[in-house]
Amino acid sequence: MSPLDASFIHIEDDNNPMHIGSVVMFEGPPPEYGDLVRLVAGKLPLVPRYRQKVREVPFQIGRPVWVDDPHFTILYHIRRTGVPAPGGDDELRNLAGRVLAQHLDRSRPLWELWMVEGLKGGRWALIAKTHHAMVDGVSGTDLLAVLLDSSPEPSQPIDAPWHPGPEPTLAHLLADAIADSVMDPVAHARGLPAMARTPLASLQYAWEILGGTLGQAARLMRPAAPGLNGPIGPHRRWSWARGSLDEVKTVRQAFGGTVNDVVLANITNGFRELLLSRGVEVQGKTVRTLVPVSVHAPHERGSYNNRVSGIFAELPIDESDPITRLRLIREQMEGLKQTKHAVAGDAIARLGGFTPPMLLSLGARLGTLWPQRSVNTATTNVPGPQTPLYACGRRMLQAYPYVPIGGNIRIAIAIFSYCGVLNYGVTGDYDSAPDIDVLVAAIEAGQQELLQLARGEAPARQAPKRKRRPARRLSAAAGRR
Repeated sequence: MSPLDASFIHIEDDNNPMHIGSVVMFEGPPPEYGDLVRLVAGKLPLVPRYRQKVREVPFQIGRPVWVDDPHFTILYHIRRTGVPAPGGDDELRNLAGRVLAQHLDRSRPLWELWMVEGLKGGRWALIAKTHHAMVDGVSGTDLLAVLLDSSPEPSQPIDAPWHPGPEPTLAHLLADAIADSVMDPVAHARGLPAMARTPLASLQYAWEILGGTLGQAARLMRPAAPGLNGPIGPHRRWSWARGSLDEVKTVRQAFGGTVNDVVLANITNGFRELLLSRGVEVQGKTVRTLVPVSVHAPHERGSYNNRVSGIFAELPIDESDPITRLRLIREQMEGLKQTKHAVAGDAIARLGGFTPPMLLSLGARLGTLWPQRSVNTATTNVPGPQTPLYACGRRMLQAYPYVPIGGNIRIAIAIFSYCGVLNYGVTGDYDSAPDIDVLVAAIEAGQQELLQLARGEAPARQAPKRKRRPARRLSAAAGRR
């Protein structure tokens, strides 16, 4: 595993399951369970990692490795369940929140696919879970395209016999780890940009990385909004907001910026209304969010590994005017792009190859325990396919993303675009973020407000109403069926 992939294994604990996922709805009628199993089985040769499991190296002297699972059984990973009547969005969200809160079995390949029946209108859904160590969000889009078809006519299954390779012994794991400890830093040095390996330019590269790192650190030193950080438990709330890519483009054309700038402005409105509903003073405050940035090289497109860095953006929740909020975000993001913040993050992650794996494990673990309050949330925007996808001949209608929360970050947001629609998936800690529906409603309201202003209309603002849910604790076992 790469250092970044390994970190997702190391930081996982009882309260921090580290898988990403999605809830995908399809037109009906639902397929037979066996048809779905055969569909996925026919695509597995394209994603060999789906038949591999994690093996830890003794004494943490090497990073975990992927090995073939000699007992792989596809029926364990593809499951069937249903929602209670009336089968609406709330029932699906509640089921997804319970399923996505459960840990993946570390003794098996780290993925699950839940087929959900009983939805209104004859629809059905898939709840997908994949460990973050297997794939990052951007590569995950490619993975989704692999598992689904681009036409109603199902593609022919790939008939490729699979025989698991021999599982390494402890002695082999130790020997390979010792060899990697010698060769890995050399490989990482070769993986640095050519500029960094050119003597005449190395000083300039080091200066750029140092500047980006200090810039990131300076942003983290400033105080951020209160009330969004703290201990989290093992249970999750999960909800979604809907938007339109055409509406976002209308706003962008009227006020400038990028699609991502408009999305961040909508999320800013969401956190502003959330904190105001809690009675938090927002004047002079910002919500600091980690924005993952893909650093995949063009030749790495389609490879299922983690090449992601990040920058820290400050959402101006103290600004009441939506156009001004968007302008502030646009100017901030343009400034960050001109710096080496993302490059610095990637360089630091890749230099993890020089770090002894035992220290890497300890460092990742301490990162989840340290009571930091500099970063309040994470927001990741993943561009998806703009042409219809199908499973078992049924068209995919909507896809809502799921990202994990961890450490003392209580809310995280992912955005996924598909066929002209922008869908926001909001993950919250079950006990400390019972009001994420306020955030969800305000994201949608923020989009409509900007759209009306872009069209020259006077927006009629209304405070989003909070949907109350039972505050009782759900056990992890409640999601198993």
